[in-house]
Amino acid sequence: MRLFFKFQKLICFLFCISPLLNPLFAQGPIELHQDDTAGVLHVIIEGHEAFIYRYTRWLDIPHIWPLYSPSGKNMLVQQTEPYPHHRSFYVADTIKLTGEREVSTYYALRSGQSIGMNSYGPPYRDHICHDKFTSLEAESNRAVIGIILIWEMDGDKRVLEEQRQISIHSLGKGEYLIDMRFELIAAYGDVEFVSDDVHYAWPFVRMHPRFSGESGGTITADNNAMGEKATNMKTALWIDYSNTVEGVTEGLAVFQFPDGKEHRWLTREYGIFGPRRPDEKSGKPFMLEKGKSITQRVGILVHKGDVKTGRVGKRYKQYTQGKWK
Repeated sequence: MRLFFKFQKLICFLFCISPLLNPLFAQGPIELHQDDTAGVLHVIIEGHEAFIYRYTRWLDIPHIWPLYSPSGKNMLVQQTEPYPHHRSFYVADTIKLTGEREVSTYYALRSGQSIGMNSYGPPYRDHICHDKFTSLEAESNRAVIGIILIWEMDGDKRVLEEQRQISIHSLGKGEYLIDMRFELIAAYGDVEFVSDDVHYAWPFVRMHPRFSGESGGTITADNNAMGEKATNMKTALWIDYSNTVEGVTEGLAVFQFPDGKEHRWLTREYGIFGPRRPDEKSGKPFMLEKGKSITQRVGILVHKGDVKTGRVGKRYKQYTQGKWK
């Protein structure tokens, strides 16, 4: 049993129900409720919680969890076997600052202190630290969250800076779109990316088991390819994961924002999926010189219905054109 994460979930529950949460920036259908002591930022859409951004320092990496469907079901899993390092909705990689050892934020959990059989807790030798919010704004049906994160090693050695901007758009009836752009900056020296073609999150989304393909869920690509065998390590513009749970069909799609290059995708029937970098920077070591950066932009559509009734293809086109309805 993972005692650390059981304790973590208890603390998170207590803070979720605490009356001390401050309803900051509450205007219109989107509200941001921040509790810096607990290290959580609640995103509320149309009076219902959409997701929580978790950033307390005793986590291995900041991530989004839970994330709710239009009917209020949690669609993602924070930790599970046999891959306990998967973190719901997250960004991570394996890198090497010139003159230093390799740092794997992808396996950051395993760099922590052993607290039992296959269980780990802080402090972490490899770690992504939430540094600060640069913006927290909500107005009508849109909110913007700006974040600076530091990729660290050995407690306080800075390896990489990450700047992240998350825009949330309410689409009505419980549906919403998360538009996320992150930029990794070699602010502290030359950084080599050394991950293989599979074990990095750019980002990754880990679906809750009840939404997974193993529970009857369907993976669908923009070219109508379906299932892991037809979509894994194949190029796509977007991938949708939908299922009928307790009689209600809902899904989550990840959009690759057009950047002029093809992106292959990792997909798994057990529930994880996400885009790869273009082939020249995926599975092959490459150097990011000091002062240079690498960026990625994706959309996360949380929708009613399956890939067709949820109009995923149409909404991808609208996303690329800056339209959200």
